[in-house]
Amino acid sequence: MFADFTLEMLELPEATLRVRHGGRGTPVLLLHGHPRTHMTWYQVAPLLSQHYYVVCPDLRGFGLSSKPLDSPDHSGSSKRAKARDCVALMQQLGFGEFAIIGHDRGSYTAFRTAMDFPRHVRALAILDGVPIVEALERCDAGFAAAWWHWFFYAQPDKPEQAILADPDRWYQGSPDRMGLENYADFLRAIHDPGTVHGMLEDYRAGLGIDRAHDEADRAEGRRVECDTLVLWSRRDDLEKIYGDVLQVWQPWTTGLAGHGIDCGHHMAEEAPLELADALLGFLKRVL
Repeated sequence: MFADFTLEMLELPEATLRVRHGGRGTPVLLLHGHPRTHMTWYQVAPLLSQHYYVVCPDLRGFGLSSKPLDSPDHSGSSKRAKARDCVALMQQLGFGEFAIIGHDRGSYTAFRTAMDFPRHVRALAILDGVPIVEALERCDAGFAAAWWHWFFYAQPDKPEQAILADPDRWYQGSPDRMGLENYADFLRAIHDPGTVHGMLEDYRAGLGIDRAHDEADRAEGRRVECDTLVLWSRRDDLEKIYGDVLQVWQPWTTGLAGHGIDCGHHMAEEAPLELADALLGFLKRVL
């Protein structure tokens, strides 16, 4: 996996991130979701690296990256803090401008990076996500039934107890579906109490400080300034919950395109060729 990529731990001003990077050309930053690590991109990153310089970190709090200190407002796990990591990481690798692609929880950090650092982000791709404030304001019984975990994970202590009692049963990964090395990395993450806590802190930040940041941006009329691609899994919940996913994103963007992909939630593992093709088409058009 990740042939010709470099794997290293990079110390940044606020975090130490495990990062894998390689390729050639314009830089593209890939951000994974929960409960994955950067290894989820093992089939997609090599395809993109034939045309772009691809950077795949473990987000702060996830995988083998450092875990932020707890605080009452969960600011160390906020998407704004993780956005600062993204910019610092790319600058340390020598890139002042880059495209950013995020899946699931990583999509919220990608969105926040584009909002907070428009001079650095040249293109944004969101995979299986809508702005946090939109999800919470549109929450109804259907959302609560499908995405109950958002609210459970935000509770103190109990979700850690439930998950760590039997991480394999809770997350139900599979080496056949995920690939052996990706699965092994996933297992290490979900069996580590510090990593499980770090991943849950991402959800706790989501219901509070992250929502507040979205609300402030909307009140000021701020939008993503670069071209934005939104992709979603047709066998997941976004279409069922929101209907027209692009309609949700329209008020937040200035140049928007997107479509669904016929796969389940973990699209980088389930539909890597179709995903890579969609991303390459977008990146070649906008970069």
